[in-house]
Amino acid sequence: MPANLGDRLRDVRKRRGMTQRELAHESGVSVSLIRKLEQGERQDARLETVRRLAASLRVPTTRLVAESVKEAASPATLDQWAAVRRAVTAPLRNAAELDEPPTVAGVRGALSAALPLFSGDRFAELRAVLPLLLRDADTVAQLDPEGRAVRVRLLQLTGWLLTQTRQFEAAEWCLRAALDGSADRLQGASTVNTMCWLLLRQGKLGEARELATQWADETEPRLSRATPDELSAWGWLLLRLSAAAVRDNRAEEAEDALRLAHSAAVALGREFTPGEDFLRAFGPITVTLKRTENAMVLDRPDVVLQLAAKIPAGGLRPTSNNRNRHLLDVANAYASTRQYGQAVDTLAGIRDAAPEWLPNQRYARDILGRIVAKRRTLTSDIRSLADTVGLPV
Repeated sequence: MPANLGDRLRDVRKRRGMTQRELAHESGVSVSLIRKLEQGERQDARLETVRRLAASLRVPTTRLVAESVKEAASPATLDQWAAVRRAVTAPLRNAAELDEPPTVAGVRGALSAALPLFSGDRFAELRAVLPLLLRDADTVAQLDPEGRAVRVRLLQLTGWLLTQTRQFEAAEWCLRAALDGSADRLQGASTVNTMCWLLLRQGKLGEARELATQWADETEPRLSRATPDELSAWGWLLLRLSAAAVRDNRAEEAEDALRLAHSAAVALGREFTPGEDFLRAFGPITVTLKRTENAMVLDRPDVVLQLAAKIPAGGLRPTSNNRNRHLLDVANAYASTRQYGQAVDTLAGIRDAAPEWLPNQRYARDILGRIVAKRRTLTSDIRSLADTVGLPV
């Protein structure tokens, strides 16, 4: 298969007997972008854009992207998080040689105190506390199984955080270390859930599908006897499978996975958060959020807005792991239906709830960029949002 996206796109388009203009008309992607990709002036595109091209060409998305589409962290982000990445891979300290070695109870308490920083997307504070916390967790992991469990939990959270900020190599290191240290299947499934999300953010759709399928098959419980933890773990793996499948133009497979996830949510009967693990919060509302996300991937803004109207405003906490990501789909649906005022209001609400999270979302930049392109004049709120998300001047 040709090495780059432009060559693959040109080859498939020609096999389908389509001109660039015809493909642009079918996909809604500009002929200018298609031409730049095929001529090598652009080396990549957003995964959602490639999915639209692939859908119009009637091929899986992976036929075009070859699982290589990704946007890494900016140099500024890499610089800000350098101390955290160094702590992740630092050599182990010998606990016996330390004058005041950390204790398992102390590190567990520090991790518990840091959880609101993770769930609240308080990135600046996390950059300050994580280096020492990671080193101390490495140390207590040498002492006993309880110390190893604390380290696994911290590595899961740090891997999720690094994925959130597009520091993919460091995120993979954390998640693989967490998986290696997992004490049981459920703890491993929690890590794999985030690993699948990491693969999705990198455009590795096939790997995400395979990993989610494998673990979902191996963790599938008997619904009549399943514990809430088992239902949550299985349900999330199915949601990741659905997300990968819908982006790879496998709509039936995506819907089948969603249907199974819904059955797990019905068995739970409510939104369930295992312990303090906000990353594993799962239930009927979570499944509806992901169904809404799939609808936006399939360019169904009408369905997005219909589903969003049924989700209770206080149904979930506004974290980047659930509701804020959903609200980006809502903003996109408003923009797609030319309801630009509502789209801007939705983006402004996300900014107010998660000011450190929104600048890391390329999705938000794309939505706002389309709005700006359609407006003759820009309000002060739009200009402020443009600054927040880093929209080029």
